[in-house]
Amino acid sequence: MIRIGEIDHVVLRVRDLAAVQRFYCDVLGCREERRQDDIGLVQLRAGASLVDLVSVDGRIGRHGGAAPGLEGRNMDHFCLRVVDYDEAAILTHLRAHGATLGSIGSRYGARGEGPSIYCFDPEGNMVELKGPPHPG
Repeated sequence: MIRIGEIDHVVLRVRDLAAVQRFYCDVLGCREERRQDDIGLVQLRAGASLVDLVSVDGRIGRHGGAAPGLEGRNMDHFCLRVVDYDEAAILTHLRAHGATLGSIGSRYGARGEGPSIYCFDPEGNMVELKGPPHPG
């Protein structure tokens, strides 16, 4: 039997590696952990997990076909659990950085039903920022 513990990493194929890295680091608080420029890969630490950014014109990214765009995505969205979730502060922060916001509401996640905010990185990848489950 296989027992899954948590998401290890998510890989996003991107057109503008620098712009997307700035969003995940400057806006969402990730930090660069490792880069392999020879293959077009930047790995960002997101809590216990990684968000890997792969340039579509790099050695790895070329294997994925056309670049993501309005008519084609590599995934629907991924979710990051936010420690000390404060919805008003998060929204203020995202707006201050010019982030595009999606819907805000209560959604079910790995720890149960709780608040979440959808936002979009510079290339239109949807990111869910998830708060703690509602009590009870």
